[in-house]
Amino acid sequence: MTNLDWVAPQACTLPTIEQPLRVAEFDTLFAHHLVAVDRVDRVDAARARLVLAAGPRRQADEFTAAVLDLTERESACCSFFTFTVDAQLPGPAAAGRVAARPGDVVLDIEVPPAHVDVLAALVTRAQAQAHADPSGAARRRA
Repeated sequence: MTNLDWVAPQACTLPTIEQPLRVAEFDTLFAHHLVAVDRVDRVDAARARLVLAAGPRRQADEFTAAVLDLTERESACCSFFTFTVDAQLPGPAAAGRVAARPGDVVLDIEVPPAHVDVLAALVTRAQAQAHADPSGAARRRA
């Protein structure tokens, strides 16, 4: 997989020279904080849910703000992405959904049907980055 597999060049207004830097920001987020992925809508594959954990050294509100900042910047250049960032409060998981712990950030991502391949590539990349760091899971859930 190349660095830009999930970038949709024809729909992205981010300058080409900056695209690898943005991909690296997402890679870091996924490698150090991704704990679960849930394909929310399996019929049209237009939505996914990622559960991110701040980790033991980061405050939940600071982490939520960082995720929100990154997703807002991504939406500004790739307007087909709709990101919803939600800090988890204590409570049970919804039926059929990935369980998130208090302090986790749930990142819902939605795209129009024309961009489901981009979402699929992003989810695949997220999972690959999370598995690339064998110590990541321990840090994420410590």
